[in-house]
Order: sequence, then C-alpha cells, then structure tokens
Amino acid sequence: MKNRLLSIALTLFLTSTAVFAGDETAALVTIKDFKFVPQHIAVKTGQTITWENREKRQYHSVWFEALGEEEPADYLFPEDTYARTFDKSGTFPYRCGPHPEMTGTVTVTE
Repeated sequence: MKNRLLSIALTLFLTSTAVFAGDETAALVTIKDFKFVPQHIAVKTGQTITWENREKRQYHSVWFEALGEEEPADYLFPEDTYARTFDKSGTFPYRCGPHPEMTGTVTVTE
C-alpha cells in the first residue's frame, strides 16, 4: 500500500505544476515524453517558471518565438533546467525548437 501511495504521489508530482518548497514565486514545468507538463500554466507577475528536461536521451528547448526571440542556442539536455521570470501580464505561447509539435502557454496575471 505504501509503495502504491508513493507511486501515485510521484505521478502527480511529475504531471502537475509544482511550487518549490518555501518559494511561492516559483513554478515547475517538466519536459517528458515529448511534452511540456503542464502544457498550460498560469502564474502571477514576478513569478519564475523553471523548465526541467526529464527525458532519458532527448534534448529540447523553450522558445518564445511569438515574442520575436531567437531560438535558444543552448538546448536542454537530460536533467538540464531553464528558468524565466515573468514581469508583465499576458499570454505567452512557446514551443520546442527541434520539436515544433511540442507547445505550451504561460498565462501571467497581476
């Protein structure tokens, strides 16, 4: 029973938005199975989102192309992270450069 509960808790952690312990200004998006999890995330202005690549062998990027940004030169390899703080409200779509079918959206509110 303990192992089953632990497995359920771990699954929920890996597939939901997580707030880092003691830091209400941070959120986590995992990259797993060629998906951003969660795909859509809402934060308040001033919050930081960290993307973490939890693939075993695949590299990815977090590219805010719609903002006119260049594709990141540094890819996220397994266990790499990328963090971004959102200082203004709005909806910000992003995608993985090498895998355009991988998309996500950040909604920032006051």
